Amino acid sequence: MARLVLALLVSAAAASGALAASITNAGEGTVTLTVVEKGTKVNVAIDAGATETMCPAGCFVTLPNGDRIGLVGNETVEIKNGAALIK
Repeated sequence: MARLVLALLVSAAAASGALAASITNAGEGTVTLTVVEKGTKVNVAIDAGATETMCPAGCFVTLPNGDRIGLVGNETVEIKNGAALIK
């Protein structure tokens, strides 16, 4: 029984991480995004070539070029020259 409970907990943890948006900085310099999730606003810096996972429950992201995008939590986003390509 304990193994079943452990297996369910591991599955739930893996599933929650799989639903987060993946944001990659494909540019040459660090980019700073403004992320608003559940009413909380934070600035997130992503180094060149780095990938961050965020917004498992959805959020709004303001890009360096001023565009604002809504994410539901399952997107793959690539940022280059301040703009985003959502896959």
